[in-house]
Order: sequence, then C-alpha cells, then structure tokens
Amino acid sequence: MAFDGIAVYAIAQELNNKLAGGKVEKVYQPESEELIFHIHSREGNFKLFLSCNSSSARIHLITESIPNPPAPLAFCMLLRKHLQGGRITAIEQKECERIIEIPFETVNELGFSVNKKLIIEIMGKHSNVILVDTESNKIIDSIKRISIDVNRVRQILPGKLYEYPPSQDKIPFNQVTEEDLITICQCSPDKLSKSILNGIQGISPIIADQLAGGLEDIAEEAYRYDDFHKTAGIVYRNLYQLKADLHNPAVHPRVYVNEENAPIDFHAIPLQALEGVYPSIEFDSMSAAVEYFYSHKASTSRVKQKSMDLEKAVKNSLDKLYLKKQRLSEDLMKAENSENYRLFGELLTANLHLFKTGDSSVTVFNYYDESEISIPLDHKISPSKNAQSYFKKYGKSKTAVKEKALQLEDTENDIAYLESIAVYINNAESLEEIEEIRNELVEAGYLKKRKQFGKPQKTKPSPYSFTTSDGFKLLIGRNNKENDLLTFKMATGRDLWLHVKDIPGSHVILFTEGREITETALFEAASAAAYYSKGKSSENVPVDYVPVKHVKKPSGAKPGMVIFTNNKTVYVNPQIPK
Repeated sequence: MAFDGIAVYAIAQELNNKLAGGKVEKVYQPESEELIFHIHSREGNFKLFLSCNSSSARIHLITESIPNPPAPLAFCMLLRKHLQGGRITAIEQKECERIIEIPFETVNELGFSVNKKLIIEIMGKHSNVILVDTESNKIIDSIKRISIDVNRVRQILPGKLYEYPPSQDKIPFNQVTEEDLITICQCSPDKLSKSILNGIQGISPIIADQLAGGLEDIAEEAYRYDDFHKTAGIVYRNLYQLKADLHNPAVHPRVYVNEENAPIDFHAIPLQALEGVYPSIEFDSMSAAVEYFYSHKASTSRVKQKSMDLEKAVKNSLDKLYLKKQRLSEDLMKAENSENYRLFGELLTANLHLFKTGDSSVTVFNYYDESEISIPLDHKISPSKNAQSYFKKYGKSKTAVKEKALQLEDTENDIAYLESIAVYINNAESLEEIEEIRNELVEAGYLKKRKQFGKPQKTKPSPYSFTTSDGFKLLIGRNNKENDLLTFKMATGRDLWLHVKDIPGSHVILFTEGREITETALFEAASAAAYYSKGKSSENVPVDYVPVKHVKKPSGAKPGMVIFTNNKTVYVNPQIPK
C-alpha cells in the first residue's frame, strides 16, 4: 500500500471542500498515536481522524464511533486548550509531499485572535502530528517528541522552530513539464521507473511503473540514439492522464481486494498493475476508501492492534505452563519408580549382617524374584541408616506422586483455560470484546490491572446471536464469562449445549423454546460451534452436544470450564448460519 503524495493530494482536496471554515467542537485521543476532531462546517458534522502510527499513518474522515479513554492524554488536553472552538481556515498539502497543514483561527485567554497550525506528516515510522504557532513558527508540542538523541538533523520539541523534513530535490507531480521529463528519462530502459520515481515528487513505485508502462522498446530506441523526446512525451501524456483522472468526477477512489475480500491496496485513481488482477470496490470519496481499507485490513485493524499485548501475555503464560507440565510429567515418572527404594530398604534390613560401614555397595538375594541384586550404599553411614535412608526416599516419592499429580492436573486446567482465551482473542471482532477478555485475564491474575481515571465503563453481555434457517435461536459466548452466563443463567435444562470435542471453543446454546430440535438446526448450531473454536480452519470437526441439564460446573473451576455427561457427537465443517 502507498499513501503517496497523490493520495494525500486527493484527500487534502476533499477535506478542504468539506471542512474549510468549520469549527472544532471536540478533540479526542483514543490511542497514544491517534486523534479525532469533531468538526461542524457548512457541509455538516464530521469526524476527522489522524494517525501517526508507523504502520498505518493517515488522515481522513470516519463514520465509525471509536471509544475514548476515561481520562484524556496530555497532548489531547493541549489541543483542547489551543484548538477547541477554533475555526479551520483551510486544509493544504505542502507541495506534493505527504504533509498536510491545517491552519486554525482561535482566541487566546486574553480574548485576542491568534493563529495556530496543525501539521500532519505521513512518513511511515517518522510520521507525526505537530502543533505550531503560526506567527513565530515555533513548535507548541507534538504527539511524538523527537530529541537530538533520536535525530541529530531535525528535532521536534516544544519551543524549537519548526523545520520541514529535508528536501529531496524532486519536481512536484502537478508541476512537471515535458522538458523536465526529457532530463528525467535520460537513462537505460531498465532504470526508467526508478528515474521517474527519483525525479517526480508525490508518486509511489506502483505509480512510477504505471507512468513508464509499456515503454521498453521506445526507451531502448531513445537510449540507443540519445533522443529521449519520444519517451518523455509518452510519459508526459501518461502523467497528464493521471492528473485528469484525479480531477474527473467519474473516476472514483477504489480499494483492491483478494478472493477473501481482504484489502490489498487503495488509491484515488485506477492502478493499472492491479486492474483485472484483483476485484476493486469503488467509493464516492477518498475518505470512505481509506476507512474501508484500514478497518478491513487485519494487520492494521484496531482490534488486532489492541489485542497484541493480550496475545503476547497469553503466549508467554502458555509457554511457561507447557514447560511446567513437561517437568512435572518427568518428575511424576521418576516418582512412580519409587518401588525400588522400598525393595532396597527391605532387603538391606534383612541382610544387615552382610555389609558394614564403609562399603559402597552390597549384593544380596532378592527373595521376591529369587535373583541377586546389587544395592548402592552410602559408605559414610551405618548399614541400618542406609536401610532407613531408602525407606525415607520411598516415603517422599509416594508423597511426591500425589503432589505432582495434583500440580499436573492444575497445570493442565490452566493450559486449557488459556488456550480458550487465545481462541477468543483470535475470534474477537470488536474493541469491546478485547476489553472484556482483558478484564477476565486481570481478574484471573494473568495481567496487572491498568490505572484508570474516572469510573470504569460498564458493559452488558452481548453474545453472538444467530437464527437457524428453520427458526431456532442460537447464542454463542464471546469469552469465558459469557459462556458461564449462557450455560448456567440464560439457558434452561431442555435447551441444547454444544462444544467442539477436546479443543478450546465457545459454548453454543440452541434454544428449544418448547419445540423439538430439527436435524437442520442441530447441524447449523454444530457448524457455528466449530467456527468459533480452534478448529475454525479445519474440516470434519467433531462437536459434542447434550441437553444443558447434563452440563455441570466443578467447584472452584475457572470461568468457562465445565464437565458434562450423556453427550453425543456430530462431525461438521465450520460455518456460521447465513
């Protein structure tokens, strides 16, 4: 994906048309690198979203509602002080760079009119949002402070004069002339795309390839005869067409998707390299295209970002538990071989006359299997103490078998619990689900409680809800707490409980409501249980089903952990009801 200068140009034009003259009603900072401005303009009410995240830096309008923290972050408070109530005079792009400037007219504490400027730099890991005093050009603050330790050339700190990123001496794409292209195209055919990329400001590699597309033969001829006019002329016409498409109301921004409908790329104009290769979805505005791309792209989605620390914490805990299980199993195996200690103690007691202090071993007759056996001795202690030592080892081993077996059972229960948590994190579809899983891990002691300011927001349980093709209601737990709620609070003993066999997954309740369960409803419910489980990507998944009255929760069991009897099993492919 390339959020290049052309895409920034398109988004800046759109935002300027909709937001210029608008008033800043509210400012929020839902994440450390994200900002949301509620703006009222003559075109209506809008939500402007800014992000300087290294993997998803962008600026566009949004329609979704993003939850905000109970207490605002420091930069958010600063923006509220300086910008809230101010008016946007324009939204401008710096030349054809990936930089957007938003000048504001505001009033200070003394009632005087002052001008501030918000600068959004969309530059990968160097992305930033900077508030600048327009008159003095001094930085008021930035969402990311860059000290001299990080960058010796350009610091972004309060009080310093704002400087643009170093110029790369490129010609803005909307100012390139045919004479400029003659110079740019003076290269071998295989380097034409790179030369265009290095010479024109605001284009990405895929656009450079598009401008140079199909010119291999012409460029070879120009290179041979040192006459680059023809090559430059065709590149200029391609660039002219690109600029025409950019201003053509009939050419819509589009998102290219793969077979699974996952976004591949987006742009304000058609990308010839992707046309016909991937299906595309057209949008009426650049903001709509950008919002769709990032909200549907798994690697950059908010849910994925918010769940990364949970995934890491669960993985680390599971790795420790897997190692603990292995060691307990080994210790248990050693302890179960403790019968030899008892045998040695008995044989030494019966044959004390055969050895003396100082002997390192003794060979005695084993009256159990009528064979001779060699027994190691501690030469520092007496014969009777050697016998007592083996009886003590036997006693400790017998106790260890019981203790290790209990520890192993607890460890296996912890593993089953955390594996189920991992499934719920992977299946989460909203930030609310992630927060509920986080709270569950905090209560279980696997995560530390985060500091919160203000009252914590209460959330109501809302399990996944479906209706089978023949009209039966189906509820599916999104986490272990909802599993318990469904099974033991919402369901009756006559309803049907379903769960994948022997692997982590959600509890599924098929509500009978006094009717006889049909085979269609059963298989659709089983398919949904397989879908919301660790076996989601498998086929022919076994699913147990049983009336809820046969499902019990052991005393002291973790959330979501149950036992059941009288179950039957069906084999299905994972799928949710249509």
